Order: sequence, then structure tokens, then C-alpha cells
Amino acid sequence: MAPRTDDTTGTTGIAAATPTGTAARPHEIAVLALDGVVAFELSTPSRIFESAHERGTAPHYRVRTCSLDGASVQTSADFRVVVEHGPELLAQADTVIVPASFELGPVFTEGRLPAELESALGLVRPGTRMVSICTGSFVLAAAGLLDGRRATTHWRYTEQFRQLFPQVLLDPDVLFTDDGEVLTSGGVAAGIDLCLHIVRRDLGSAVANQVARRCVVAPWREGGQAQYVDVAVPEVGTAGTAPARAYALRHLADNLTLGLLAERCGMSVRTFTRRFREETGQSPVQWLLVQRVHRARRLLEEEELTVDRVAHQVGFGSAAGLRQHMHTVLGVSPTAYRRTFRAVG
Repeated sequence: MAPRTDDTTGTTGIAAATPTGTAARPHEIAVLALDGVVAFELSTPSRIFESAHERGTAPHYRVRTCSLDGASVQTSADFRVVVEHGPELLAQADTVIVPASFELGPVFTEGRLPAELESALGLVRPGTRMVSICTGSFVLAAAGLLDGRRATTHWRYTEQFRQLFPQVLLDPDVLFTDDGEVLTSGGVAAGIDLCLHIVRRDLGSAVANQVARRCVVAPWREGGQAQYVDVAVPEVGTAGTAPARAYALRHLADNLTLGLLAERCGMSVRTFTRRFREETGQSPVQWLLVQRVHRARRLLEEEELTVDRVAHQVGFGSAAGLRQHMHTVLGVSPTAYRRTFRAVG
């Protein structure tokens, strides 16, 4: 199963860097290192794209790193990186990649670019492919490059992103998005997924799969970011429909009808349904579905139960029902979820 993405692939790529009738040249990739850059994400593009050719053959890509002033950059770790290029490199690039940084100043707090960063991005040529990894999407959004486009970012920062950039069509569930010349990814390893996708888009699946083998990573991953979100057990109080929610969480394996839940609160079904949506933002049925899936996640991670047994314990009745609902909520099957997370615990 292919990874969950928003893929409206365009034409920007290797072909754009090698016009017909001219000598082939590498596709120029500029990686913009900002203060506080996460070292892992900073190194991802060079590791993936420079693995896309055989020894002794001309490279498909040339990856170079730049900073806003050509000086060294403090990473999010306890070391600095020395770069050889300033912002002028952006004007030469066919693809510009902005990795994650957690020291973006007004980009994070106000949704605007500081003058130096705005000036640097102004050097980028029209038609250049723009890519973000993790919180690098905040930079692309602040530059107006994501307006009206589908994009993603790390799941921990989705609410902040929505507040700052309501004009962006944020999809927090996918690993990456592809809107032609603008691509974004979720956190950390999703940057690898996106870079492999770009190689696949530019050079085909055979090359991308070979790169994945060389880097000892999966050529693609099932599902999206939803399966990685750490979901706490919801807190419930004593007012409104809270007693019904508390009861439901204790009896997820039971047949929880609207009439039964409404009765726990001394309300009619109609009043209960209205109040429930007002208090949770979801219908009772939607809320119950999500809670059952999250309970199933914990059982798959922590217990040795069969998938069918997990399904019965959370109220889905059968393994088929659990598979259907886990795909709906997480984009991944129970077996694939357990395979990913069982060894981690």
C-alpha cells in the first residue's frame, strides 16, 4: 500500500534542469540552513539525492547547503555547521529545500518572515521547486507559497500552523503532500519519505527503490501521521454529557446505543446529541469510533491478543470491522500498526 499523500504531481523535476538539446547537468538542489536547524533533517536531502546515481556515472543531483549570510549555523544540537554558500545559491537552484528549525522567531509567533529571510527567498527564480521538511512548512507558508494549497507539517504543530496560516489547506494526517512545484512533509522520517518520492517522481520507481535499499529505509510506508500521534485518554468531568463519555470509556466492548448514553445523562436522544456535539465538536458516533480505535491501538501495542480479540474488546465485533475503522482513522491496518509499534514498546 502506498503512503498516504496528497499527490498532484506536476512537471517540475529533472527534465526542468536538462532542457532538450543541451548537455545534461545535475539538478541543482539548495538546502537552506536556518539557525536552530535540526541536524537530521538538514542531512536528509544530501543522503537521499546523492544516493541516486551509480559510482562512475554523472550525478543526477547536486546538493549544496547555504545559510542566510554564508556564515556557520547553530543547529538544534550542541554543534554548529559550516556552510560554503550564502543566499546567492538560492538563485541558482532548481529545487530549494527548507528543513526543520525551532528558532524561526516571527515565523513561528506571527506568521511573517524576518527581513533577511524574506530577502533571501526573493532570490528564488519563478518555477523553482520548493520543498519543506517538518516545520520548514512554516517558512513556505509565511512566504505565501502555500496559500490555497494542500500542505502538511509535524502533527505537534498543526494547531499553531492553522492559527497562523488559515489560508493553507492543512492536512495533518499525511506523511507528505505534492502540489507540483511545492511539496511539504511531516516530521523527521517523513522528510525521507518525501525525498524518496521526489526521486521516484524525477527518475522512476527503480531508482527510488535502489536509493531506499542503499539507505536501508522503506521505499514507502503505510498510513500517515495519525498513527504516530500520542493520544492521551480524554478527561471527562461531571457536567453535561460527560457522564455518558465516562461510562462509554469503561464499557467500549458493549453495545453503546444513543438511547443508553442519553439515559446516563437524563436527556432525550435529540438533546443529548446536540449537547454532545457542542461539548466535543463530534457526534456521539464519531467520538465513540475514535475512542475505540485508540483503545485498540493500546491493546495492539501492549497485549498479545489476536486482532479478532482486540476487535471484540473495543466493541467492533470482528477483525474486519477493526480493519475498516483503523484504516478510516489511521490509514493503516491493525497488523501493520502492531508491526510498527509492538517492537518499540
